[in-house]
Amino acid sequence: MTVFLLGVGAACLLGLGFVLQQHAARRAPRSQLLSYRLLLGLMRSREWLCGIAFMICGQILSAMALSAGRVSLVEPLLATNLLFAMALARRITRQTLGASGWGGVVLLAVGVSVFILSGQPDGGGTEKGALRHWLVFGVVAGLALLLVSLAKRLPLLREATLLALAAGLLYGLQDALTRTAGLRLDHGGLGLLLRSWQVYAVVVIGVIGLILVQSAFESAPLKMSLPALTAAQPLAGIACGVGFLGDRLQLTTGALAGETLGLVCIVVGVVVIGRHPALPDACLEEALRAAGEGDREMTYR
Repeated sequence: MTVFLLGVGAACLLGLGFVLQQHAARRAPRSQLLSYRLLLGLMRSREWLCGIAFMICGQILSAMALSAGRVSLVEPLLATNLLFAMALARRITRQTLGASGWGGVVLLAVGVSVFILSGQPDGGGTEKGALRHWLVFGVVAGLALLLVSLAKRLPLLREATLLALAAGLLYGLQDALTRTAGLRLDHGGLGLLLRSWQVYAVVVIGVIGLILVQSAFESAPLKMSLPALTAAQPLAGIACGVGFLGDRLQLTTGALAGETLGLVCIVVGVVVIGRHPALPDACLEEALRAAGEGDREMTYR
């Protein structure tokens, strides 16, 4: 119950933080895309700082959940952050949920429940060999780098989705490394933690992920980025938990079918919610408004 409450509380704060960050990042200059200057410019926005404060508090709660439970259990709970993001966006846009909105909510809730009940995540707390550790780390980080490279060649709307996918992969990896750092702290105290590379990797990945997320928020409406971010993070986190943290899932035929069904429901539910009209198209609206103003200026001249 403690892990459940911490995970859902973290998801709530993360969802609210993402909406506030995107609302501020959409006004940033395009020239700052994928640059540290984007973060420096956003630091002058109270709205963005409020969103970051929510996100930091959410990450603290998620770290507490990860220290008390298994990655494979916490990650599906964190995927519910989109529900809270939609609740805030719905208040801003005054859109009703409707059939599609409620359908997405039900799919996401059912997916999380089915995956946890079918997989019955167990074990954890025992790191696997260094080879498996670095292999999983390299695969996830390599996929994120590949997505960023591909994103640079695509239009802004598609670029935002790939950047968000890359950020989601890195955040899932960060969650697993946070769990690893917590294990080091429990077993060897602060001295062992500070001598471990994982704690520094968590910070570096967090900064890189933040730049990717803000660039995705700047490039396109929230519905083009947040669903991809929300879907990729639990998948990467579960893979890392099983890959090098010793998390165990049930492997019977029925359990595997339930786990697959649960993950599919989570991803589909995230996409359905993300496409709902309650998530604003602020970037498109501003682009159209700017184009209209440009046309009026040309006519005046």
